[in-house]
Amino acid sequence: MASSDEVRKWHSDNRVGWNEGAAAYEAELEERIEFLRAGGQNFCPPEREFLTDLSTWCHRAIHLQCAGGTDTLSLWNRGAHEVVGVDISDRMIEVARKKSAALQAPAHWFRSDILDTPTELDGTADLVYTGRGALCWIMDLDAWAQVVVRLLKPGGKLYLYEGHPFSDLWTFEDKEYVLDPEYGDYFNARPIDSEGWPSTYIGDLGKPIDEHALKHERMWRMDEIVNAALGSGLKLLKIKEHPDLFWNRFPNMDPANVRRLPQTLSIWAEKPA
Repeated sequence: MASSDEVRKWHSDNRVGWNEGAAAYEAELEERIEFLRAGGQNFCPPEREFLTDLSTWCHRAIHLQCAGGTDTLSLWNRGAHEVVGVDISDRMIEVARKKSAALQAPAHWFRSDILDTPTELDGTADLVYTGRGALCWIMDLDAWAQVVVRLLKPGGKLYLYEGHPFSDLWTFEDKEYVLDPEYGDYFNARPIDSEGWPSTYIGDLGKPIDEHALKHERMWRMDEIVNAALGSGLKLLKIKEHPDLFWNRFPNMDPANVRRLPQTLSIWAEKPA
């Protein structure tokens, strides 16, 4: 198990990396504002099954690792009365603030390591929403789950829509499933160091990969994710595996073959009343 100092160092490095990657989010700011202003909801089909009737039960939704806030504000468009976003990146939070200001949305933003999410938010969330490539940047999943529990009201719900751990094992660019030389060990329990971003996501930001900030990713297994939720006291209500992707992870693969393996998962859990 990593020490607290190691976890903080890895998270600090990732903050630098995400501040760098935020340039791609800044470039699409006006486009995203118009999407949200038109009522857009940036959700994948599996998410819509879980995020239903928000206007009837969700006063406050807290989005952990909110990045530039488009998904957070999509929760508002879907019916949440008020939204809160928390992210480690200064530049991402600034992008989110510009979006909500342009929309005059009831949103609040906090620049914070997720493990240090402000205690003023404790017990205020009807919904904690997170995922889509979030957990790999968290180096202590048990501590993360404890944050989720303290944020939720009694009876409040966690919805996690995340990349399936099995989906992380493969190379990006091949036309068929090929185990990645670094990520292809399902039982690897140490962070993987990386520089740069996939071409179908943030890209090279106009500079060589070796000039990008060093980042650290932790590939969590299914049992580790579930046990972190259970260990925090959450009650699991439903777990589902999906063939759907949330980004263009395999640009050269036949989409029908992509969908033969699990690509994402949903965890729906509740803080006991």
